[in-house]
Amino acid sequence: MILSDEQQQVRDAVADFCRNEIAPRSAQWDREQTFPKEIHRQLAELGCYGVMVPQEYGGAGLDAVCLALILEEIGAADGGTSTAISVNNCPVCSILMAFGNEAQKRDWLTPLARGEMLGAFCLTEPQAGSNAAEIKTSAKRDGDHYILNGVKQFITSGKNGQVAIVIAVTGSGKPSVRMSAFIVPTNTPGYVVARLEEKIGQHSSDTAQIIFENCRIPAAYRIGEEGQGYKIALSGLEGGRIGIAAQSLGMARAAFEASLAYAKEREAFGQPIFQHQAVQFRLADMATQLAAARQMVWHAASLKDAGQPCLKEAAMAKLYASEIAERICSEAIQIFGGYGVVKDFPVERYYRDVRVCQIYEGTSDVQKILIARALANSTTA
Repeated sequence: MILSDEQQQVRDAVADFCRNEIAPRSAQWDREQTFPKEIHRQLAELGCYGVMVPQEYGGAGLDAVCLALILEEIGAADGGTSTAISVNNCPVCSILMAFGNEAQKRDWLTPLARGEMLGAFCLTEPQAGSNAAEIKTSAKRDGDHYILNGVKQFITSGKNGQVAIVIAVTGSGKPSVRMSAFIVPTNTPGYVVARLEEKIGQHSSDTAQIIFENCRIPAAYRIGEEGQGYKIALSGLEGGRIGIAAQSLGMARAAFEASLAYAKEREAFGQPIFQHQAVQFRLADMATQLAAARQMVWHAASLKDAGQPCLKEAAMAKLYASEIAERICSEAIQIFGGYGVVKDFPVERYYRDVRVCQIYEGTSDVQKILIARALANSTTA
């Protein structure tokens, strides 16, 4: 796939900002576990909060390929920041675009797309990760309101976000009819940030456990009809997987570029280590894997832009990009040698940041299940 002029211009503008404003600060954010509010404000001004949201609702009105390009560039500069931006775009904004009514789009989608708010998505629970059908958080109707009770786990931007989309049980029966989706402002009484997880990486993005304690919200905050929650939740995962694939690609690219530069400078046995065939082969494999992953990401995104089914392609892109990203970051550490595992050099951070990409938005095993299901109904790859 070859990018259009507009797509190249979008990529170049975001890449320039990330190179100058994010990358020089990312190590400090990692050390101090800082959420970079000012950088988020500037990314919002660039249109990164609502990339695919129509301009009439405050977004940039761009396509899925542009979103993938943007997330790659942000990911190359800072993994945690790219995760928060990815979640805000999809599933948060994408769900409101697809299922929100006009009032919800005006009151919530528009400020989210403009960057006046940051969104979180509350689906996972302590006992329900890959199998979302097992969620227990409840939303009970009480006149013109719903009362939410339950626990959500591993919620990106659960603390720093201003609004969450929450999937909760409103009925009985099979998963496809017993869940509903709700907009919950995070300043609502009963929305409790119980803890912030101490993670291996991505320290510039908070990951929270949220407890809902008799959290009372207007019935007007329900998205769609009762019983549509499972469908709504799954609708955001396809685009989200492309986003995680793109950010994985960005982190891996940063590790590769650091390794290539280091290999050309570092000398061993009287010459730059790049001249040793073992290092050349490592770098050649890394470059090839990056190129293959990028085309898979772009292909899945272009199918989405064309309105064609891309569940299998999104799963393939997410699976391959996240897996090779860890491999590339590991090889980068090997090229750096002893310096690769100390914090004076960036590759150890890339490795820590990228590892979770094989887990969130569906584990690698879940992606394989999705791919196998698609193959079962197909005669071609």
